[in-house]
Amino acid sequence: MNKVLFLLMILSLSCYTFQQNDNEAVRGVWLTNVDSEVLNSKQSIIEAVNLLDELGFNTIFVVVWNKAMTTYPSKIMKELTGVEIDTTFSHFDPLKELIEVAHSKNIKVIAWFEFGFSSSYKLDGGPILKAKPHWAAKDVKGNLVTKNGFEWMNGFHPEVQQFMISLIMEVVRNYDIDGIQGDDRLPAMPSEAGYDEFTIELYKKQHQGQNPPEYHKDYYWIKWRSGLLTNFMKTIYDSVKNYNKNLIVSMAPSIYPWSEEEYLQDWPTWVRKGYVDLICPQVYRYNIKDYQKALKEIVKDQISKQDLTKLYPGVLLKVGNYYPSEEYLDQMIQENRRYGINGEVFFFYEGIKKFQNFFRKIYREKAKFPQLID
Repeated sequence: MNKVLFLLMILSLSCYTFQQNDNEAVRGVWLTNVDSEVLNSKQSIIEAVNLLDELGFNTIFVVVWNKAMTTYPSKIMKELTGVEIDTTFSHFDPLKELIEVAHSKNIKVIAWFEFGFSSSYKLDGGPILKAKPHWAAKDVKGNLVTKNGFEWMNGFHPEVQQFMISLIMEVVRNYDIDGIQGDDRLPAMPSEAGYDEFTIELYKKQHQGQNPPEYHKDYYWIKWRSGLLTNFMKTIYDSVKNYNKNLIVSMAPSIYPWSEEEYLQDWPTWVRKGYVDLICPQVYRYNIKDYQKALKEIVKDQISKQDLTKLYPGVLLKVGNYYPSEEYLDQMIQENRRYGINGEVFFFYEGIKKFQNFFRKIYREKAKFPQLID
């Protein structure tokens, strides 16, 4: 063979390999501080990371914000509520320890702001709204917005938005993380919200003095408020990228259009406008037919082919005493592969333990999957 031609072939293969590694599929898992004790000690962090590395996972989405507390020492929260870090972790910094251990295994760490604009859970607003009562989200009757036990700040208020940006940037500036993530509470608001004084006045200013509709699911009222959150999604993206363009901005919303109808999350627009690098919708379904239906709607109707590389579905692995069967788990992953989706994110870490041999086969042995769907 001609030496020049041979060298060109080697160079071509090298470039291909680099591109493949640079665009490695996300094989991720959410790591929580609820129903899990992984973050409670350095040793448990090491054990968890070692297991994930052994099984072939490459991304950890770790909680940094819930229950009006952080899982890292926060000056912002110290000033606001007097609590610098979740009291469970007052003896050390679990975020710092996790990043160090995970990075030693070439595993990415994404800071997951789980509670988003939710101030508390069954605490009548909790310490945040006690300190800042004018931050409260209000329903049409003027009551604090509460949904499924979660109480909410007003995510339309500029002070609340700045608070959330400050938390995100506190993590971005102080930790060697690989990115940040919001979920079905960031950027999000229950569609019952928007009847506080600030938001009403903003609506009236843009609608010739008219009050917003009393019916909280009025189509145009939904769209106007979801548009405000889309604008804030851009603010999040720009804030992170202006600091470090290489950081990943990921979101894990609910399934659309339910996400917009219930929580004002028009995430297909976020993807279309380029406000996210990864989108991990919570395709939490309990049988394969429902999973297939939900995934098909996302791929065919909600995300363009050019954005498909950003899609890594959220897969439910454990909640309470629920685990999928191994057969169903395999079916969901095969369905992802049929659409050319080469990874997923599992909720949550504790469920991984039950399926160790399964993940060794799927992620380590790179099992073959059916032909792609056109």
